[in-house]
Amino acid sequence: MPLPLPDVSREAIHTRNIRVQAYSRSDGLWDLDAELQDVKAYDFPLHDGMTRYAGEPVHDITLRVTIDDEFNIVAAVAAYEAAPYGSQCSAIAPDYQKLVGLNLLKQFRHRVKERFHRAAGCSHLTELSYVLPTVAIQTMAGKRRKQREAESNHTDKQPFQLDGCHALRLSGPVVKEHYPVWYRKADTKGVS
Repeated sequence: MPLPLPDVSREAIHTRNIRVQAYSRSDGLWDLDAELQDVKAYDFPLHDGMTRYAGEPVHDITLRVTIDDEFNIVAAVAAYEAAPYGSQCSAIAPDYQKLVGLNLLKQFRHRVKERFHRAAGCSHLTELSYVLPTVAIQTMAGKRRKQREAESNHTDKQPFQLDGCHALRLSGPVVKEHYPVWYRKADTKGVS
């Protein structure tokens, strides 16, 4: 369901687009190519006397991580097409190779924050990296589903996505219908 129409008139000021494209590689690894782009809806002067025109990117930053089947980052590279301070911004790009060795599912956001806090990183690249764990899960969902079906329908290991969000709570209707073996009736003690 879309958002309701606004009650008052308004004017567009700023747009941030984040897009991630996932790829299955021929070597068995996976690439996640993430892009963050900021544009303004108005012209504004730059410090060098030039003008940034409406719709021209203020930020156009990309980050690629290569991961294995266990969600470990085995390669990382960042690039800048546009940044407000040019080479002063883009100079940090090589530092994002420090993502290598992190696992997207094991305290990833916390580890990124430790490595790239404040002046040790680019706030935009760091923010862009935060979307990678859920994209990786979606990327590998089909492969993992096939693996589970091939192994057996009777496993004692709860699928990792269960109880990971409201829709997939163990006491909810989605789990009751699609994962009945893991369904748990809601505890209604003390609820009036």
